[in-house]
This record gives sequence, structure tokens and C-alpha cells, in this order.
Amino acid sequence: MTSSHKLRFGIIGFGAFAERAVLPAMRALPGVEVVALQKRSLPEAEARARTHGVRLAFARADELAAHPDIDAVFIVSANAAHCPETLAAARAGKHVLVEKPMALNVGEAEQMIAACRQHGVRLMVGHLVRFSPLVRRARQIVAAGELGTVTYARADFAYDGRMSRREWLHDPVVAGGGPVVDVGVHCLDTLRYVLDDEVVGAGGVLWPAPTARRTEETALMGLQFSRGTVGAIFCSYASCVRRKQLEIVGTEGIITCGDFSSGGQQTDLTITMGTDARPGESCVETFQVPNLIGEEVAHFVRVVTEGEIPVTPGENGLANQRVIDAVFDRRKLEGKI
Repeated sequence: MTSSHKLRFGIIGFGAFAERAVLPAMRALPGVEVVALQKRSLPEAEARARTHGVRLAFARADELAAHPDIDAVFIVSANAAHCPETLAAARAGKHVLVEKPMALNVGEAEQMIAACRQHGVRLMVGHLVRFSPLVRRARQIVAAGELGTVTYARADFAYDGRMSRREWLHDPVVAGGGPVVDVGVHCLDTLRYVLDDEVVGAGGVLWPAPTARRTEETALMGLQFSRGTVGAIFCSYASCVRRKQLEIVGTEGIITCGDFSSGGQQTDLTITMGTDARPGESCVETFQVPNLIGEEVAHFVRVVTEGEIPVTPGENGLANQRVIDAVFDRRKLEGKI
């Protein structure tokens, strides 16, 4: 740590998302200093570093992680790189915040957790939706029993994949999957968080069937939670418009919310209470959702510097990965996750 007590970060995988969203959010935080960035092309890395006034530039993630002026890394690279880059950072003694999905499979996720534990560094996975006050309010309502017994929970996230600048989006070797791992994992983590429950059974309908050369375009995931709630996730790259929705259905009421995963905007949560015999009125609660990347990074800084318990530790990413592997039929869920 520097004398100013800022956590010094290197951003690994400085692509369009990191440049557009991650770097500005980090620079807005008083406890953060971005001192390095990495791109596969060193000339491009040096050019972006000059543009943004970042001191260090690297072509290799392990070289960035090894630099003594870096305390932690934020891994924002393509999915296939998450595991090897986390292992490199852990070996170098650097704390790791890694974007979702955590890994390509359960085995990689377990390696990442073990390496960070072995080298005494903190590991957190970028499930930023948990930092939304709207989603936390939904969790509070469910926990208080206001909806009665929760029978059904649904989350949708669909968008037009043709608009993405990520050239590897449909490459299973690099991405590890299509919308299931890209945006479906947001839906999955949000449902697990809101219900405060774990998935004990999962399966999926994927179209077209993924191959060694191309990922699925659309998926419907079916979930069984340990307390009996049935869950469903619809995620797709083949939508004409971006659409997100969260719905929690109970015996006494329903929560609905559009655009549940976005930050930096005002979003409504609608609570409808009653039954067929006793229809009730809807109540709308409005939330100003902050920049969720900023909230996530600020929490990670406190995890590292103050010992705060991480909201999204590696073990949480592993729990999501187990469900994703089951959806792709890589392995079946065995008992409660």
C-alpha cells in the first residue's frame, strides 16, 4: 500500500468494457489508484496507457501481476483467461477481483480458490448486481416473509448479440458458453441472492445446440431450489431489444422489476399483495441505483484493507459455476450446493 493508503490496481484485459466502464468507475473512488493496464498488444497497451494517464503498460498478465507497485488486479479479460490470470496473480501475491463468469468450469473455479488461499490473497468475483439497493430490497422482502411461501422465481436477460464488440462472444473455446455464461449468470446469482437459497437441481434447453465451434444463442434454464422454489432463467443474444426482468412469486404477493441489473439510473420495484380471493393493490418503490462497478470495487477495497467479509467470494462464484456446468450437462448437481 502507498502512503496515501490507496489500493494500487492493475487492470488485466483492458478492452472496450474496461475502458468505457471499469476505469472511470475505479478512478471515481478515493481509495483506488489505477497504476497499470494490460492488453495483448504492447503498443496498444502503451497507447491506451498514455491516453488515460496510466503509468504502466503490459502485454502479459503475469508480468503485470509481478510488478511490485501493484497490490491488486481487476481481471476483465475474456472468460478463458480468468483462471490462468488469477493463478498468476495469486502466485505474485496480488489480490484478485475477477469478472463473471468466474471460470470455464468447476475445476478451474476450484483451482482459483485454492491458489488464492494458498498464497494468502483475497479473491472476489464480479457479481455486481448484489450491490444494487433495489435487489437488496427484494431480498429483504422475501426474508421478511411478506410474499408468503415463494413458489416461483424468474429472471430474464436478453439482448442483440450483433451489437457486441467482443469478437469472441460466440467462440466456446474463449467464452465457455453463450448467453448462459454471459448474462444468464447474472440472473442466476441474483435469484440465489434474493431467495437466500441454493440450487439443488438444474437443466437447460439450449438453441441452437452448442458445438465445438459456436455457442448457443438462446437458453431457458430450469432451477430447483432447496426450499422448493421453482426457478427459470431466459437469456439470449437473439433479441431485437435489450430486455431484463426479475419476478418473485409467492403465495401472498409478487415482486416485479424491469432492468434489475443496471446501475447509474432510477429503477422501480413493484410489489403486488393479495390473492385471487383478496385482490390487493400494487405499491411501487423507486430506487436510485448507483454505479454498481464502483460499489463493487469499493467493497473489494474494504475486503482487502479492512478485512470486510466479501459479498461475492470465490466460493459464491463456484456455486454459480456448479449450476452452469449442470445446465451444460458437464456434471450433475449432487445434493445441496
